[in-house]
Amino acid sequence: MLTIHVAEASPEAAVLVEGAQLVAVGPYEELTARAPGARVRRWPGILTPGLLNPYAPELLEGVYHPDPREAEEFGTRPVTGERARALFRAEPARLGASARRGVQRLLAHGTVAVAGELRGRAAQDAVRRAGLAVGQRPQGLPGPASFSPSPLVLLPGPVAGGPARFAVFDVPDRAALVREGASTCVATVIGGRLVYRAR
Repeated sequence: MLTIHVAEASPEAAVLVEGAQLVAVGPYEELTARAPGARVRRWPGILTPGLLNPYAPELLEGVYHPDPREAEEFGTRPVTGERARALFRAEPARLGASARRGVQRLLAHGTVAVAGELRGRAAQDAVRRAGLAVGQRPQGLPGPASFSPSPLVLLPGPVAGGPARFAVFDVPDRAALVREGASTCVATVIGGRLVYRAR
């Protein structure tokens, strides 16, 4: 099924998706003329190629992401440092579920690719199952490990024939995205699938 994704603040950067591929990229009017029967998904903000988070090992293997049912014991924020390491030593099985929840947090921040050498099978499987691309770490890392690194590492723009992989942020432009950060993500698409949508 053909789907057009268009964001209010960037109608010139709409994408036409079929399956896992981008069929066309361009102004919304051109895409609707090309595929008049396509389903249309409208988003606030801007459509971008999505983000590369270069801290996959730190965030998926060095941090414990609590289940919401564990909020009373661990809170709702990721557990770091020695406390996380002690949890993984005591119960290695926690690593898989934690990595899956960590990947969900990445997707909720517009991440479509990660970098860094993942050593454990649990994190590797979580990344693979989500369809996240794996790339090289930038030479100069943009600050401490975070879901919303600053400056943001945007991937190259989407191109026709390329993978249907992008994110939408509820901001008026890229300058606002840099200022306000990746928590403004409203949608993440990988392999043509909507893998995250803000409520």
